[in-house]
Amino acid sequence: MAFRREYVVPLSDGRQLALGERTLVVGILNVTPDSFAEIGARLDPARAVDDALRLQEDGADIVEIGGESTRPGAEPVPAADEWARIGPVLEHLRGQIRVPVAVDTYKAEVAGRALAAGATIVNDVSGLRYDPTLAEVVARAGAALVLMHTRGRSRDMYREAHYDAVVPEVARELRESVDRAVAAGVSADRLIVDPGLGFAKRPAHSYEVLAELPGIAALGRPVLVGPSRKAFLCAAIGERTPGDRDRATAAVVTAAILAGAHLVRVHAVREMMDAVRVADELRRHA
Repeated sequence: MAFRREYVVPLSDGRQLALGERTLVVGILNVTPDSFAEIGARLDPARAVDDALRLQEDGADIVEIGGESTRPGAEPVPAADEWARIGPVLEHLRGQIRVPVAVDTYKAEVAGRALAAGATIVNDVSGLRYDPTLAEVVARAGAALVLMHTRGRSRDMYREAHYDAVVPEVARELRESVDRAVAAGVSADRLIVDPGLGFAKRPAHSYEVLAELPGIAALGRPVLVGPSRKAFLCAAIGERTPGDRDRATAAVVTAAILAGAHLVRVHAVREMMDAVRVADELRRHA
């Protein structure tokens, strides 16, 4: 069981994330017509707001809203379309939701509008590779920033899935993202890193990253792991639809926590809470 260092991550509204004593759960709210992992789209803002509040009641410590699918093969969405999906949801959640809200975007324009509308965390799946000016927006707002590892764009990411030593290479490329953020003015204590399971990684790469997660934690920043319903799980359980991958997701959530993850990002919050609580209890008795 890996050692897990404790961190305090400041948010732009004056609150803080206390990371380490227990694992925080990020609930995923996709406001897209083409999410790989959910049945039906949350394009109706009223439904999306209801679902966000349900994620909170189910135990999510953070609710993360995304308006562009980044599944393998997905095409980019214009910033105006992305904002049209998530903007009304953020506006209606203001004053209703208690937990911090994150926005899943790599676009500086969308991030800036989301932070002005009440989001306090930005999750950039590109690690500042798609739009480096995003870091300046985050720095000005004093928000927290999740830097995920990937290579290439969603439509061709698997062409980049070639590694001589996957964990050292992922760690090195995440360090480059961290350095880029700090150089743009983001305080290092506001940064969280995510090894990007399934992104520009074959299944074997994702499992190796999980097995050697302390190599990512060695960057000196809290680690977020997002395994939820991803295709790499099928290498172990056989082909399943995304909705039938929650039990496998729970296994990876448990393994990630025992390996040192500070946050886990999931779709089925209520179901995953049992795995999180059991894994945290194991950590307390280690």
